[in-house]
Amino acid sequence: MKPVQPFHHAPATQRNRDPILKVLQTYLPNPARVLEIASGTGEHAVYLSAKLPQVTHWQPTDIDPTAISSIEAWRQRDHHPKLLPACHLDVIAPIEMTPGDYNTLLAINMIHIAPWKATEGLMQLANKLLRNAGILYLYGPFWQDDVSPVDSNLAFDVSLRQRNPLWGIRNLNEVTHLAEVNGLTRETVVPMPANNLSVVFRKD
Repeated sequence: MKPVQPFHHAPATQRNRDPILKVLQTYLPNPARVLEIASGTGEHAVYLSAKLPQVTHWQPTDIDPTAISSIEAWRQRDHHPKLLPACHLDVIAPIEMTPGDYNTLLAINMIHIAPWKATEGLMQLANKLLRNAGILYLYGPFWQDDVSPVDSNLAFDVSLRQRNPLWGIRNLNEVTHLAEVNGLTRETVVPMPANNLSVVFRKD
C-alpha cells in the first residue's frame, strides 16, 4: 500500500501569498515575532517567513494533527532557522504562553472555517499575548455593511454552513467590535483578490 504523502497543498496559496506578503511588508513590526494560528498546509508559513527579513521567528500552529504533519513536511523540506517546528494550538482551550513573547498574530482563512467561539478565543489570545503596538492580521472573506455581497461569497457561505452550521463568513463590524472589547483597534482594511480582505488590528 502506498504511504500517505505528508505534504498537503492548498491551491489558493499560490494566488494569495504575494498579495498577503505585500500587506505584511507594510504593517509587520520590525523585528517581528510571529505566532500563526491555524497554519493549515504550512505553505504560507514557509513562504512568508522566508520572504520577510524582519521576522526573527515564526511559530506555525494548528489544531489538526494532519495539518501539523504537513507543516512539518514543508518546513523540513525548505528549512530555515527562523521557522520553528509546528505545534498544536486550540484557541478555545487554555493556552500557556508568556505575554509579550509575540508582537504579531496571524490567522489566514481561519475565522470563517471555525465556530464563532474560535474568533472569541483568538481575540482573547491577542489581548493576552501581544505587546503594545503588536498586530493581529486576519485574511479571508468578510461581510461589510456598506458593500453588497458578491455571488461567489454568498455561495461560499452556503457551502461552509452545509459543512458545519457553526461556520460561515463573518461580519467585519462584529469582528471589529470583538477586537475592541479585547483591547485592539482596527487599523486598516485592504481589499484582496477573489473578494477577500486583509484586516489589521493593533494592540492599544
